[in-house]
Amino acid sequence: MKKYFTIVAFLITSICCQSQSPEQNLKSLGIILPQPNNPIANYVNYVRTGNLIYLSGSGPDKAYEGVIKGKLGKDVTIEEGKEAARHTGINLIASLKNAVGDLNKVKRIVKVFGMVNCTETFTDQPKVINGFSDLMVEIFGEKGKHARSAVGMIALPMNLAVEIEMIVEVEN
Repeated sequence: MKKYFTIVAFLITSICCQSQSPEQNLKSLGIILPQPNNPIANYVNYVRTGNLIYLSGSGPDKAYEGVIKGKLGKDVTIEEGKEAARHTGINLIASLKNAVGDLNKVKRIVKVFGMVNCTETFTDQPKVINGFSDLMVEIFGEKGKHARSAVGMIALPMNLAVEIEMIVEVEN
């Protein structure tokens, strides 16, 4: 029964979000964008070249709650991993908004590279990264559908559960 209600809620959200702006969708989902995280090494959060924005890998830092850490297949469940991927999406949207100022300028989420910190026998990386992909469609509608890779990693920086980077096409 829970799965049925989850599917119905997703469909309702998808329908309502098709006609609203990304900012309105964030508001109706109760999402408040955090301040973008500062890079932890010698790089920047994003680089713009022409109409493309390349966003650096980001992790699931839940605003005011700390980083979601651990290894899928060992100490993090698939549902917790999906939540981590969703929080990572929120962080990347915050960086994207910082880059463009107005999320209405987004023409398309083009490419996503999702990395999952997991055991060598864990094979459900796509299910985990769906937490991110579903959020992009909830926020950007059809513009949020993207090409994607979801891969397993033996380790990620700071033992993050997931790390995701993306490429976004924006208006001039």
